[in-house]
Amino acid sequence: MAQFVNRAEDLAFLQSEYEKPGASLVIVYGRRRVGKTSLLAEFGKDKRMLYFLATEESEAVNRAQFKDQAAQFTGDALLKDAIIERWPVIFDTLTRYESAQKILIVMDEFQYIGKSNRAFPSIIQKIWDSSLKNRNIMLVLCGSLVSLMEAQTLSYDSPLYGRRTGQIKLKPIPFSHYHEFYPEKNLKELVAYYSVTGGVPKYIELFRDEGDIYAAIERHVLSARSFLYEEPVFLLQREVTEIGSYFSLIRAIAAGNQKMGTIASVMGVKQTGLTRYLRTLIDLDILERQTPVTEENPEKSKKGLYRIKDHFIDFWFKFVYPERSAIETGHAEQAARRIRNELISRHTAYVYEEVCRQRFWQFAEEKGFSGRFNKVGRWWDNRQEIDIVALDSLGEDIFFGECKHSNEPMDTNVFYALNEKKKAAPWKRDARREHFVFFSISGYTSQMKELAENRADVFLFE
Repeated sequence: MAQFVNRAEDLAFLQSEYEKPGASLVIVYGRRRVGKTSLLAEFGKDKRMLYFLATEESEAVNRAQFKDQAAQFTGDALLKDAIIERWPVIFDTLTRYESAQKILIVMDEFQYIGKSNRAFPSIIQKIWDSSLKNRNIMLVLCGSLVSLMEAQTLSYDSPLYGRRTGQIKLKPIPFSHYHEFYPEKNLKELVAYYSVTGGVPKYIELFRDEGDIYAAIERHVLSARSFLYEEPVFLLQREVTEIGSYFSLIRAIAAGNQKMGTIASVMGVKQTGLTRYLRTLIDLDILERQTPVTEENPEKSKKGLYRIKDHFIDFWFKFVYPERSAIETGHAEQAARRIRNELISRHTAYVYEEVCRQRFWQFAEEKGFSGRFNKVGRWWDNRQEIDIVALDSLGEDIFFGECKHSNEPMDTNVFYALNEKKKAAPWKRDARREHFVFFSISGYTSQMKELAENRADVFLFE
């Protein structure tokens, strides 16, 4: 099942919670379409599971639907015909149900009931304390509105704080598993697909049957009636108010404005007015704040840059949002032409750098450096940037690396340029062991291969 590629650790964690003696309360949350429901269906397929999907209807409607499913699960005819106005009555029936297996109860889109009745987390807390925590039950509360799930189940102010026995914030699939979804694609194609689908299983599945990335984009993104055309709008509308301000902020960053001062200037606001918007988008895994990897106190660094972490949203704001008028008036070919001309240079090449930073760990393990590096990232100053810097903060080893997404093989000029740039990197400048690593999507020239063969400190990642 393709959707469970790279979900082994999450399934193993859920299984460990299920197998422990006594009760378990697990929170599972993450953005829409990241695969939470599929993960829980896979986990529960060999178990006695009561799965309930909450809706945005009233609490009373959700309670009645939960009651009907609980009656079917237990075979309790009296419960089926009863009119129940209190949640504890339903859970009391479930706890009296005799089963050779631990009972698994999943409440999906939990946050909708809490949105309908703000006291609902308190109701579940009382049910847990008075009944469930002493039973052979596993309760999973799952949701796709990240901000609401955190407020209702995880924050210090939540009535459920301190009750959970574990939590999973489900993340997108990393690039290292893309070949399992697209076994017929080469490296360039895989990077392109990753740069648009961003590791979201639903998007990956949509793109699987298309001839190439451009055909997939035209069919699934560039039509006003297509599935992904309004996706960022739907994502943000459910998480934030003032969606216009958030759109303006993301669009400014997508256009290349990464410093807070520059972003504020483009938007015509004060820097102090941006803080809460940036914090919210970081919490939602849409943005990230990066600092040079050599910074000792990243949180206090004034060199922070803001980048769009979600690859699909980054792509959408670069290529779809600016062309919406043309698309909606029947001229999607204008956007399609621009994407064909600019996708690699403006978007995929930068995602490839992230891919290379992920693959550095594989390289380090292959070359016997595993365990010697604890910080991997970018480095920059006012004049230049190095794609990869990996260092051992407790030792003296440092790697400098460059990533090239080009149609031409990498030549020695890249090494010589990097050898000059690294001199500006301040970390332990007078007492460090320097190594170099290169990533090239189109391979290397014979001269570059010869250079690597003659130098023990130069590595080419194939």
